[in-house]
Amino acid sequence: MVTLLLFGQTLKDVVGASEVEVEIAERTTIKQLIESHEQLGGLMPLLAKSEVLVTVNRKVAAIDSAVHDGDTIKLTHQTNPIFEGARWHNP
Repeated sequence: MVTLLLFGQTLKDVVGASEVEVEIAERTTIKQLIESHEQLGGLMPLLAKSEVLVTVNRKVAAIDSAVHDGDTIKLTHQTNPIFEGARWHNP
């Protein structure tokens, strides 16, 4: 099971919760995990625009990072007209 923690009202509104637990059978990427679960599908446009900072087990990650059973993924919505959101964290 992987735990997704969602920070920022935009992410909470898209998913409908601030914490989601997802069962996984084998190692997968964050992108595949999100695409394979209908409840999380609304996150993809925000990830594509680099508006989301992604961490796995408290380490900065990208949407192509691998996750394993027991990992904690934290997604933080970041937009600011002065900065480029989370783009510098997620190449």
